[in-house]
Amino acid sequence: MSEKDPIIILRDIHRTYQMGTQVVRALDGANLEVFPNEYVAIMGPSGSGKSTMMNIIGCLDVPTSGTYVLNGQDVSDMDDDELAEARNREIGFIFQTFNLLPRVDCLQNVELPLIYAGHSRSKRREMAADALRSVGLGDRMDHKPNELSGGQRQRVAVARALVNNPSILLADEPTGNLDSKTGIEIMHLFEALHKAGNTILLVTHEEEIAQHARRIIRLRDGKIETDERVESPTLEGVELN
Repeated sequence: MSEKDPIIILRDIHRTYQMGTQVVRALDGANLEVFPNEYVAIMGPSGSGKSTMMNIIGCLDVPTSGTYVLNGQDVSDMDDDELAEARNREIGFIFQTFNLLPRVDCLQNVELPLIYAGHSRSKRREMAADALRSVGLGDRMDHKPNELSGGQRQRVAVARALVNNPSILLADEPTGNLDSKTGIEIMHLFEALHKAGNTILLVTHEEEIAQHARRIIRLRDGKIETDERVESPTLEGVELN
């Protein structure tokens, strides 16, 4: 796959749900291409389809109809095992609620995707330590989540998302549980990750957070309403710690 090829291709994606006698069209013919090293925000009001789109892009769900090609591979009709393998290989997830295991330390939390990928214990620890250092937490590896601030916990979650060197970082409301100052710190980190070459998809309902991206896609009623470039994104010139 060439760097000029899209890393995500959605073609006429429909996702419908049956609720009693009513058919809900969560996505209604969505088309989208995302290229390597793009930084894209996906926005929309409640019920617009943004969570459904995130779940399909993240291989957590499959479309009712249409085609989804991820990094050159058609994942539209994969079974659960194939989707799980694609998720672990291609997607780094960053959630609003961090989703860290409370009883193990940062290093062990970051190691988790590497266990599923089949790496040896020594290789896992080396890769996890490198990922934690890359987000400025080299001195917190043996701390448990309850010994960290909210911003530090989100950095652990970012390290875990990065550790497998995924094709895409998929962030769902990553600042939603943080105060505004800490949220800005996390967006500085995202800016640095983008500058380091990562492809980022950010799902958010906050306009000021979306303005950090280079492109904003707005959904309404299961369709892409607008797809615009951001002329002056927030937070230029940030470097990784």
